[in-house]
Amino acid sequence: MAEKIFPDSKPTAVNPATATATATATNVNRSFAANKPHLYNAARPVYRSHPHRSRRSCYCYCCLWIIFIILLSSILAAVSGGVLFLLYRPHRPAFTVSSLEISQLNLTSSDQLTARFNLTVTVRNPNKNIVFHYDVVSVSVNSNGVVVGDGSIPAFVTAKESSTTLKTGVRVKRVDVNGGLKSDLKKNKSLPLEIVMDSKVKVKIGSHVSKKAPIRVVCGGIKAVATTGESPTTTAMTSNAKCTVDLRIKIWKWTI
Repeated sequence: MAEKIFPDSKPTAVNPATATATATATNVNRSFAANKPHLYNAARPVYRSHPHRSRRSCYCYCCLWIIFIILLSSILAAVSGGVLFLLYRPHRPAFTVSSLEISQLNLTSSDQLTARFNLTVTVRNPNKNIVFHYDVVSVSVNSNGVVVGDGSIPAFVTAKESSTTLKTGVRVKRVDVNGGLKSDLKKNKSLPLEIVMDSKVKVKIGSHVSKKAPIRVVCGGIKAVATTGESPTTTAMTSNAKCTVDLRIKIWKWTI
């Protein structure tokens, strides 16, 4: 019969120094594990962009697009305006004083002037594709700041590359004159004259018709000279007359 072997139930003696070392090592490991930094925290929330930053970025993009559209529109408008300018070559109308007949120019003893003029003006349209439509033109004849005659010219139209001759009578009765005008008439036997014409005009290019715009024409360099003799008369010298046209009318993107 086989013999049974029973383990020794007597507890094994533990060396106190070994136990103390083991406990110390365990405490050190626990302390290191507790103080060890976490390389990744699973509970940490995921980073998300700030809503204010997103709105700011959208605002910047919108501003950039608006600036780009404005610049592009300006460039296209400038290019189209240049093409139209080269195509139509707009020019202002030209005015010329053809003649100024003085049928009456008298200065009374009480320094009052009576005058009558017959004015002829030529209006030329140098444009190939533009037609000018004028309203009634008011005409005034001035000398040294004094109006010595006024009149009017009926409404008219100047066709493409055409010239129109206009005639009107200018008359004034008994106007008080100043010292300078009186001196010119009595001493120099001459009178400097300036013709001012005011009206409104609209421009037609193809099917496009602009709005009415004011126009002023000033013609200077005219002199009325009194002749001497048995029947003295007064004539006007218009050879040195020059007319300036003040017109500011807008057609699409350019002004003439």
